[in-house]
Amino acid sequence: MSEDQNPPAAPAAPAPEVVEAELAIEQRHVTRLYELRDRLLTDARAALARTASSGTVGTPGARTERDAFMRLYGERVRTLENVEARMCFGRLDVDTGERRYVGRIGLSDEERHELLVDWRAPAAEPFYQATAARPGGVLRRRQISTTRRRVTDIQDEVLDLAGFEAAGVDGGHVVVGEGALFASLDAARGSRMRDIVATIQSDQDAVIRAPLAGVLVVQGGPGTGKTAVALHRTAFLLYANRERIARSGVLLVGPNRVFLRYIDQVLPALGEADAVVMATPGELYQGVVATAVETADVVTLKGELRMARVIAEAVKRRQRLINSGRPLDVEGTVIRLQPRYVREAREAARRSRAPHNVARRTFVSVVMRHLVRALAAARGTDVDDDTRPGLLAELYAARDVRRELNLCWPPISPERLLRDLFAVPERLAEAAPRLGRDERARLRRDRGAPWSAADVPLLDEAAELLGADETSDATVTAARAEAERRAEVEYARQVQDTFGGADFGTAEQLASRYAGGGSFATVAEQAETDRAWAFGHVVVDEAQELSPMMWRLLMRRCPSRSFTVVGDVAQTGSAAGTTAWSDVLAPHVGDRWRQAELTVNYRTPEQVMDLAAAVLRAAGSSVQAPTSARVGRHEPVFTRTADDPCGAAALADVVTRERQDSGGGTVAVITPAAGHDTAVATVRAALPEGIVTADSDALGSPVSVLTVAAAKGLEFDTVVLVEPAAIVAESPRGVNDLYVALTRPTQRLHVVHSAVLPAGLSPRPSRPARSD
Repeated sequence: MSEDQNPPAAPAAPAPEVVEAELAIEQRHVTRLYELRDRLLTDARAALARTASSGTVGTPGARTERDAFMRLYGERVRTLENVEARMCFGRLDVDTGERRYVGRIGLSDEERHELLVDWRAPAAEPFYQATAARPGGVLRRRQISTTRRRVTDIQDEVLDLAGFEAAGVDGGHVVVGEGALFASLDAARGSRMRDIVATIQSDQDAVIRAPLAGVLVVQGGPGTGKTAVALHRTAFLLYANRERIARSGVLLVGPNRVFLRYIDQVLPALGEADAVVMATPGELYQGVVATAVETADVVTLKGELRMARVIAEAVKRRQRLINSGRPLDVEGTVIRLQPRYVREAREAARRSRAPHNVARRTFVSVVMRHLVRALAAARGTDVDDDTRPGLLAELYAARDVRRELNLCWPPISPERLLRDLFAVPERLAEAAPRLGRDERARLRRDRGAPWSAADVPLLDEAAELLGADETSDATVTAARAEAERRAEVEYARQVQDTFGGADFGTAEQLASRYAGGGSFATVAEQAETDRAWAFGHVVVDEAQELSPMMWRLLMRRCPSRSFTVVGDVAQTGSAAGTTAWSDVLAPHVGDRWRQAELTVNYRTPEQVMDLAAAVLRAAGSSVQAPTSARVGRHEPVFTRTADDPCGAAALADVVTRERQDSGGGTVAVITPAAGHDTAVATVRAALPEGIVTADSDALGSPVSVLTVAAAKGLEFDTVVLVEPAAIVAESPRGVNDLYVALTRPTQRLHVVHSAVLPAGLSPRPSRPARSD
């Protein structure tokens, strides 16, 4: 261990009665904090209720003022409600004589004496960063454990023993135990991720507090706390950069809905939720639900950057010329649409560099200018300010004119563009001449086929190139609403300039509340419904799985290129994913990205991690597996069956026994995709109804039967791993998938198999188990 990890010897542990006295000291302070929190919550609720029920004189200014206060009180209520559990978890005794308590939020009494420091504040940083080698003025760091509102345990680290003894710190007895970190590692897991705010380690804290600007890659193996660090970093950035990003929000992208449900309580518990949009890659195009599952070769092809050129060419191919004049009947007068009219109009529209549907206005305008002259000439009239409106009205009303304009430059939606492209071989051949015949065949699909997650970045690419269809009813309605909204925003800004109130919300937010007739949308609610919303920061978890095309989509979501990218290239399972961060980031930010690495595994016991590392080595991987922080109590167990283990009675017996031995902890059965349904039926038949959930169910039952893809990012007390050789064989990156599966347990691993085990995966020589 380094000097940083070896604190100086602490005084001998005090007698039990002294420990009780120390607990009483902390209980008095914690009780005072909760009494203050309760008063503040009662006051905020009362103020919110009074404001909601108060009448106004009906003017926009009065509504704006009321809604600003409703937003202020509503946010305060939510924050105070969410910090009920473990509100205070630490204390620092510093060399100035100050006793500084650290918790989820900051609290001060009526005299503005700080009773609790927000964990994100600079004053709390030594709680995570101080060491015996560099105490930074900290004499003692105390961890405070609470259950509900009762202090149940305290554990001390004396970082400056000489200073501690010389200062005669009040409450100077030192209580030493196993440590809050290791106590949390041994605790049973539930169906939701817990925050780690009380046990953040110094390497994790450095990542959490890293500057906002630029792209930060957090590379770390299984169990290193990447996801927890990303969530706490999100909360920290919103606290430290509120003016810069809170109003534009944070987009958090996770691999699947099971994962997002697993983490969805962390940010509210840290006091942040209203400014964060959580989505899977398949949900990043509004209005499309990606349900189709495609083969690895199709996913890979759709994820390549070549597809951006294919989409761009497909859009251009909808901007057609004509080879000969087309007759147009305009209320009985026949004129001709000449090829040069269309050519000139297309050149003018393309020079505008506007999206296709927006540039259509230029195209139509140029063509109409020619047709007005042709219609006037056919009727022997002049074109002037008096005759032009009538002639244009006739042309716009003529069916022949509308048909030819739509054939040459049609208004089109992204969905229609892609459906036509993939359903009509001729269109795909025109747009993708550089794709091979077999590649085009892979993209072939029926018009009515459901969308896949691999289609989402293609739809978004098309939406960027097409723009809004200004002829659709929805667009006309939206344009009218936008004009009205701009007028309301301007009025709200004038009210703020005159009467103040900018601290309570932006003019845009206040106008949105007034126009909505009572639904004051949060930043997250506004951003979820706006494809063009520019986020202040983007967090991407399991980022190694994303294709190059998906990275293009995400970069559009955040023009400032402020990202936290979290992942592990040794766990890449998707055929479209990456094994090198520079490959996906360099096209967008060059070398303007930095990497932080987490190397300590806080989840997986050493016995299990050794197996996972051996599998990587046997496969020839150069990736260094993380080092486990602890030796577990249980050695991995291997059970071989005579037949398919997914349906074997042995699997049912193993799961039943592991559930009993887990002591109420969570159990996951991780299976090959091909055997998943069989395994679900086998396990459900062996256990009481309602005990087992599968991939599509909400994660919440004691036993879950999952594929590797569904288990990514999750952790369980016990994992029963079924037929690892089949998991390896199912994909080109099957070894990575096996590595993921092996590193999900926090306590116990049981491997059930019939086939020969993959290289590196075999029982280890027995070793002494950790005692309790």
